[in-house]
Amino acid sequence: MTSEHTEYADVPQDAEAIEIAREQEHVDKVNARVEVLLKNADAITQEGLARGRSGSFGGLVERDAFVHVAARRKHLLNREHEGLVFGRLDFDDQSKQHVGRIGVLDENYVPMVIDWRAPAAAPFYRATAADRQGVVRRRVIRSRLDKVISVEDDLLDPDASLDGMNVIGDGALIASLTRARTGQMRDIVATIQQHQDEAIRAPSDGVTVISGGPGTGKTVVALHRAAYLLYRDRKKYESSGILVVGPSPTFMRYIERVLPSLGEDSAALRSIGEIVDGYSATRVDSPELAAVKGSTRIAPVVSRAARFAGPGAPEELRLFYRGEVLTASRSQLRAIRRSVLRGNRKYNRSSRAARDALTDLLYSSAPDSIKAERTLAEFRDDLNQRNEFTDFLAAWWPMREPHEVLASLGNAGHLQSASSGVLTRAEVADLARDWASHTAADGSMELSLQDIALIDEIRDVLGEIPPPPPVRDEFDLSSVQELTTAADREYAAAGPRVRPDNYTGYGHVIVDEAQDLSPMQWRMLGRRGRVASWTVVGDIAQTSWGDPAETRSAMNESLAKTPRRDFHLSTNYRSPAEVFSLAADVVRTVMPDADVPDAVRSTGHEPEHVVTDDVATETVAALRRTLSEVEGTVAVIAPSARVGEVRSWVGTIGGDRVQVVDELSAKGLEYDGVVVVEPDEIAGGTDRGTRLLYVVLTRATQRLVTVGRTSDWLPSRRSER
Repeated sequence: MTSEHTEYADVPQDAEAIEIAREQEHVDKVNARVEVLLKNADAITQEGLARGRSGSFGGLVERDAFVHVAARRKHLLNREHEGLVFGRLDFDDQSKQHVGRIGVLDENYVPMVIDWRAPAAAPFYRATAADRQGVVRRRVIRSRLDKVISVEDDLLDPDASLDGMNVIGDGALIASLTRARTGQMRDIVATIQQHQDEAIRAPSDGVTVISGGPGTGKTVVALHRAAYLLYRDRKKYESSGILVVGPSPTFMRYIERVLPSLGEDSAALRSIGEIVDGYSATRVDSPELAAVKGSTRIAPVVSRAARFAGPGAPEELRLFYRGEVLTASRSQLRAIRRSVLRGNRKYNRSSRAARDALTDLLYSSAPDSIKAERTLAEFRDDLNQRNEFTDFLAAWWPMREPHEVLASLGNAGHLQSASSGVLTRAEVADLARDWASHTAADGSMELSLQDIALIDEIRDVLGEIPPPPPVRDEFDLSSVQELTTAADREYAAAGPRVRPDNYTGYGHVIVDEAQDLSPMQWRMLGRRGRVASWTVVGDIAQTSWGDPAETRSAMNESLAKTPRRDFHLSTNYRSPAEVFSLAADVVRTVMPDADVPDAVRSTGHEPEHVVTDDVATETVAALRRTLSEVEGTVAVIAPSARVGEVRSWVGTIGGDRVQVVDELSAKGLEYDGVVVVEPDEIAGGTDRGTRLLYVVLTRATQRLVTVGRTSDWLPSRRSER
């Protein structure tokens, strides 16, 4: 968004104050109207309760309908937001309209505020000087709570008559980018650009792919797309749900306030390590281990392990019955297991079938004297009453949790059996060592991010453990129809929908930083979006996965949706040109044809590079300098192996303004200032490490300092070698 109104020098000095006062007057009217609507909602609730007291069935139905409608309306109006009204459009015909987070009508049903997602609000994002769509002036209104604190204008028609029209500011987008970061992503709905808006409002079916380099607003577009879809088809997406997936818990905390600030709080936000209910992970595997765990070739390995008897399970059965010895050999037990699980039957749901197959085997091989005395049904009943038989079943076919199966692969012999023909001996040894070292004596595991996808693969094979049969309570109230109050129903109607564990019926799935997902992680997400449409956001130049072709194949298999739309964002709004020029040169050393966007703003401050043997002292000094030069947050980004050490250097310097993170956790985040510790260690002399360093360097919006013992990573130094 460009600004051409600095030439109007005759604008009065108090023009901004006048315009702020004008907008404040409108905001006050909107807020007053909202208060009236809230009172109306309370009145509707009371009316509904009164109808419910009529005693008739129709009265009860009307009560529930009234209370539900009122609760939804109150929930919408009471949502937390930073300024309900954020924009205004002035048109050629001298009409105007205000744009905001939700739509508000006056008592005559005339719009006071148009919802930003409504088609009528599209010119706020799409109008340009070349295609004005009838817009003369576009204004961004910035508020703190209910007080207007600033306005920023774009004059789209330089030839327009300015009689009575004050044009204020230097352009809303650049102003929003120079404001200090607060640790959570701000909703920038008021400064979305035309090409971003086209991606946000794309049709909901199929797959929408949004690509672009760092700072191009991919995440912002994805989140606003979630809000837009909920607005366009609320019944569908509130019923089926929208899942938003990001790379880390840090990233999810960073974006968690965006959707509520847009008036939406019904989407599920999960980091990739939190996708499987009941499990979470932040531990990062070495690149070598991650490459094995993330590849689809490990899928049959963990699937076999889920079907195999675990280490220590009995391999044969000898049972005394009516003076006879009944046996089931190792080969017979294996044959039963194969037969019962044929056709991908779920292991945990097949225990009864396994028990019946085993008793059938024992009965068929029993002496004729036993068959003469007992029918098959009587024989089954007898065995099911014998402790030695039920104990054998519990050891041979136990109910299993996914982490128990994965922990069993810490046994190298068991893993070798499950991975026959798939993994090398070296890979088996490395994997077994890793899983054994992260399994406690009680069987609990410290899982890695890549392990979560394996847990989900195993869970899919096992199936859920059947619940125990219900115990009949002598005071059973299941037949009582009225156990909730109207207040309970009001809360339930307004609150978020609770979905079952490992829900697979999402209507739309949004994946951010998609370039880092392994093939196994794509399989995991694919199970949750079997009936979903998708929005996929990423940048191949930032990938940390070593085999893009395998990932692309797994992604296409998981999505398998048509049509597919591609949107490419090519303007970097976040990084100063001085910083991004360095980052672009770094990534081009390993990806000469990398998709590098254009940085559109400058701070006048070149990156600072400190080469020293005393990295700790210089890191602290660089941090203090950066804190004094910027107003918002500062990140100290260090190699993952050094994060603990660097935290000890930093201590409490800067308080909440400072975060110490590793190179992977920094993905998707942005800070006013960044201090990078040991960039050569992050690069590691590898293509993958250099791409990670590229990501790290592009996190800064104002200042960048690097501190390390060497500077071989600098493109100028590389070119000398």
